[in-house]
Amino acid sequence: MHVVLIPGDGIGPEVTAATQRVVAAAGVPISWVVAHAGAACAERFGDLLPPETLDLIRRYRVALKGPCTTPVGEGFRSINVRLRQELDLYASVRPVRTLPGIQVPFQDVDLIVVRENTEGLYSGLEHVVVAGVVESLRVVTQRAAERIVRFAFELARREGRAKVTFCHKADVLRLSDGLFLQAARQVAADFPFIEFEERRIDNLCMELALDPTRFDVLVMENLFGDVISDLCAGLVGGLGLVPGANIGSRYAVFEAVHGSAPDIAGKGLANPIACLRSAVLLLDHIGQRTAAARIESAVLRTLQRGVGLTRDLGGDGTTETLTAEIIRHL
Repeated sequence: MHVVLIPGDGIGPEVTAATQRVVAAAGVPISWVVAHAGAACAERFGDLLPPETLDLIRRYRVALKGPCTTPVGEGFRSINVRLRQELDLYASVRPVRTLPGIQVPFQDVDLIVVRENTEGLYSGLEHVVVAGVVESLRVVTQRAAERIVRFAFELARREGRAKVTFCHKADVLRLSDGLFLQAARQVAADFPFIEFEERRIDNLCMELALDPTRFDVLVMENLFGDVISDLCAGLVGGLGLVPGANIGSRYAVFEAVHGSAPDIAGKGLANPIACLRSAVLLLDHIGQRTAAARIESAVLRTLQRGVGLTRDLGGDGTTETLTAEIIRHL
C-alpha cells in the first residue's frame, strides 16, 4: 500500500525516518511516497506547498506529515491551513491520554479533542479597513457546524465513549456561535444514548485545569480547538507525546503537532513519539489495527521502562536509542 510521506523541516526528516523504521519493524508493507512541503521547499520550488504534493495526497488519499515551518511575516499562508482547506480536512482529531512514566499532575486523563478545521477566524479572510484598522471575518456555516459535531458523535460511538462536550461562546458571539450551538443540539438529538453537555470556552479551560479526567470527547470551532488541543496536550506531558490527525470525507493527513525545533535539527536529539503515534492513528485509519496496537503498546512499554529516552522525556538518550527501544518492545 502507498502512503504519502512529507518529511517537513527541522527535525521533521529525523522523526519521520524513525517512524518509518518502527512501522517497517512492525511488519506493515507500506511503500512511502515522498512529497515536499515547508520552508526548505519554498527555497527550492518557490512554494511552501507545491501542487504536486497536493496531487499526490489526492491520488493516494493518506499522508504522514512531519513538522513544517511557515515563515512569519513573509507573505506565505500557513501550510496547515492550506492543506486543510484544499483537501477539505474538516476534522482535527487529537487523542490525549496519560502515559506511563510521564510525571504530570493528573492521572487517568483520556479524552479526544475534535476541532473544526476549515472555518472560523482561520479562514484567513481579513483586510485593511483604513490605515491602522484590520478586520478579520469569522465564518460559521450550518453545514460545517453540523458535520463536525456529527463526526464527534460518530467517533464517540465508534470508540465506546460516553459523553460529548460542546465548547462555545454563544453568550457573546450570539450569531456565529449561536448557529454552531443550535446545530450541535440538533445533531445531539440523533444520539440519545450518548450524553451531551455544553460548556463556554472560558469555563471549559478552568474545568480542564481543575480536573480533566471528567471529560471524554470535546468538540468545538477552529480557534477554540487550536487553544484547547494544546492545553490538553500540556496536561499529559506536552506536544512531543501527542498524535494528531486531520480527516475529511476523502483524504486524511496525520501529523506530529509540535514545531520543527530548528535548534536541535540534525543533532539526533529529537523525540519521534508524537510522529510515531500519529502513524499509529494512520494505521488504524487504513485498517492495520493489529500493527497499530502493537506499536502503541511498544511506545507505552518503552516510556514505562524509561530506558533510552530523549532529554525532553527526562533521559539522556537520542532519537536512535529511543527508536531502538521501541522496536525492541514490539
